[in-house]
Amino acid sequence: MEITLDKHSANQASIKIKLTEADYQPKVDAKLKDYAKKANIRGFRPGKAPVSMVKNMYGTSVLVEEINTILGESLNKYLKEQTFRVLGDPLPVESTEENIDWKTQKEFDFEYKIGFIENFELPLDEKIKATSYSIKVDDKLVNETIENLKSQYGNSTNPEKAEAGDHIYGDLNLVDGDFSKTLSLPLDKVTKKFAGKFIGIGKDEVVEFEGKEVKKGEWTEAFGLEEEELEHTKGSFTFTVKNINRTTEAELNQEFFDKIFGPDQVASEEEFVQKVRETLQSSYDRESKVFTEEELKKVLVEKANLDLPEDFLKEWLLKANEGKVSEEDVEKEFPQYAQQLTWSLISNELAKANEIKAEHEEVIEKTKEMIREQFASSGLGSQMESSMDLFVDNYLKGEEGQNYMNMLTSVQNEKVLNFVKEKIKLTEKEITIDDFKELLEK
Repeated sequence: MEITLDKHSANQASIKIKLTEADYQPKVDAKLKDYAKKANIRGFRPGKAPVSMVKNMYGTSVLVEEINTILGESLNKYLKEQTFRVLGDPLPVESTEENIDWKTQKEFDFEYKIGFIENFELPLDEKIKATSYSIKVDDKLVNETIENLKSQYGNSTNPEKAEAGDHIYGDLNLVDGDFSKTLSLPLDKVTKKFAGKFIGIGKDEVVEFEGKEVKKGEWTEAFGLEEEELEHTKGSFTFTVKNINRTTEAELNQEFFDKIFGPDQVASEEEFVQKVRETLQSSYDRESKVFTEEELKKVLVEKANLDLPEDFLKEWLLKANEGKVSEEDVEKEFPQYAQQLTWSLISNELAKANEIKAEHEEVIEKTKEMIREQFASSGLGSQMESSMDLFVDNYLKGEEGQNYMNMLTSVQNEKVLNFVKEKIKLTEKEITIDDFKELLEK
């Protein structure tokens, strides 16, 4: 057997494997003899058919099977011995296999394309700079949350006459045209002047207005028009009222407290406000942590500046997902895939260089945390704890064990990021929720 490597560029190469008869024939002969011992061929007693007959019947398929096994084992062994890291899987050059004559050929040449990166290091020091964000839960955010909760858990009524803040359910019609739509119009999402047209009206009454009286954004946010419907927003309109919906805010009493946080969790308005603040802070702490870590990954990816074999990886992704994705899909999603792949390579390198390992016990604990978060709003927390081990076991065995591997990777990534934070220059920055939303939109 002869294996040769030809590097075409800094990150792509071809591997050629030449097989002679001595490489495969002994294994083929042994397999055919084994077949002969077990074969049940008409005219012969079981296991008594001549090997020559068995060879005529099964020789080609056994030859193909054994050669493929030899190729797979030899290629994997050869690649493990290299200093570079192979990305994806080797892709066979199809033209070399198409020209094979399995009946008469004695020597075989196979060729594979591979993509790789050379070994790299990523020194961690204070020259690498990143920001750790923390969201400040201020009084404004707490008050807005409580107002939303009071509205969400309030009582709904259908009054005779409309007032400011009501939702007007009815039929919108373009006077000179065939456009119409039944919708619920929230009066608090239009201008005060326009909302005034609906104040004091009742069921079956008709409101007339011009399209220009409605601000452009209100057609989408208040009237709920789709993009393709916006072309019908010019001209005169009528709105026929079919119903008036009003929500009376819930009172801050024990019944309300129990609905939000469960029985006997808070016993006063002061405790309720504090609980809301703590819940918000806990939630935003998780969000800011995730955001900080994603931004840190971007910094490390940029710092590592790995030269990925893009052309090879795109071809591999297309063939590995044959029939499921198109070339356009691969092109569109590749930047995100490349980012994730580069981060995975960095994480594995840092873990290896600094002996960072994800332990089984850590996987179990992280899975428990995830399950607790999922059940947090259900009110089943105490009941769930008694069956936690069963939940964890079922989850980690799911997807044929892939859930366990994903959680193992997640734990390692988290430990690597914590290690990185200790080594680089990490600047703490407190921001408001509005600042955070702006960051997310960038």
